[in-house]
Amino acid sequence: MQVTVFSGAGISAESGVPTFRDVETGLWAKVDPYEISSAQGWRAHPERVWAWYLWRHHMMRAVDPNNAHRAVAAWEDYADVHVVTQNVDNLHERAGSNQVYHVHGSLFEFRCDRCQSAYHGDVPTMPEPVESVEPPRCEECGGLIRPNVVWFGEALPDDAWQRSVEAVANSDLVVAVGTSSVVYPAAGLPELALANGTPVIEVNPEPTPLSKSATLSLRESAATVLPGLLQRLPALLR
Repeated sequence: MQVTVFSGAGISAESGVPTFRDVETGLWAKVDPYEISSAQGWRAHPERVWAWYLWRHHMMRAVDPNNAHRAVAAWEDYADVHVVTQNVDNLHERAGSNQVYHVHGSLFEFRCDRCQSAYHGDVPTMPEPVESVEPPRCEECGGLIRPNVVWFGEALPDDAWQRSVEAVANSDLVVAVGTSSVVYPAAGLPELALANGTPVIEVNPEPTPLSKSATLSLRESAATVLPGLLQRLPALLR
């Protein structure tokens, strides 16, 4: 049995990771999210964007996977599990999942914005947010080092996207968990599964645009539902 888990910010929120749409407090409360999450914002103010992502990087390192992440990893004992995630926090890998495709990139990878070379140098810690930090320079070409995440106005990474589409197309079950189902093209993956006749189970405390078309929509938290979900499948899909 092949299972594809399509995860969004809600699964990590249970670990204490603020979702992108959460209102930030303090220094960043009045900053336009587009300014710090877009290619245009990076070109205009790289030192501000770099400071924001360093803080987010530090925040992500400080949290642990929750029962939902661990449950998905444990499913590998019973099924061929592929994880397609919109999250940039690497919590699925830290929980033990082995096949994870980051369609929006990762906060734990960095690259040059000019030559695209991977950056493996030091990244400073930032226990408290600051307004600006000068990004390091690429040793190969002198370009600025940026987080390897997908910003507004950028295409999804080809390899991760192709693996995600293939995983969904070949799955016997798709579980959409903690995603708002409004950010495309990633939000189209459960729709692809349904078009192929593959059951889609949505796990989300709140209704989403996917809820009406999903095979089953469970209004519970991921950490509550996922640990026992595979065992409950025969009864749920009866």
